[in-house]
Amino acid sequence: MVALERPKIGVGVIVKKDGMVLLGKRRNAHGAGTWCFPGGHLEFGEGVKECARREVREETGISIKNLRYGPFTNDIFHDEGKHYVTLFVIAEYDSGRLETREPDRSETWEWFRWDDLPRPLFLPIRNLLEQGFDPFSHTAP
Repeated sequence: MVALERPKIGVGVIVKKDGMVLLGKRRNAHGAGTWCFPGGHLEFGEGVKECARREVREETGISIKNLRYGPFTNDIFHDEGKHYVTLFVIAEYDSGRLETREPDRSETWEWFRWDDLPRPLFLPIRNLLEQGFDPFSHTAP
């Protein structure tokens, strides 16, 4: 019997601090050279918020608080033959010094204003923007 390909679940964490969001420049993975939120794969048996906390800590060294569920995107990477559903979590910076803990995966982490995001953006963020989502809006989930 042939195994069917299925979408993977990604978790993207929109970390807010002083009116800005945290983005990293991807390296050595699909979407290399694009800017993305911290995040990664949802592990088997792991909660979405647990995944968000783990990924942010592993990638950036910081802690987050006030986590809440955000929107999701359906992300088909045609050139790479990958398909993800990305679940977004919105959080606030809590503590810690920002650092690039996985230099093989990220070049840098920086804070940006939502209305002045760097380019090019990772596909899930482009899809999120197409939905008109704004993490600073009072109507954001």
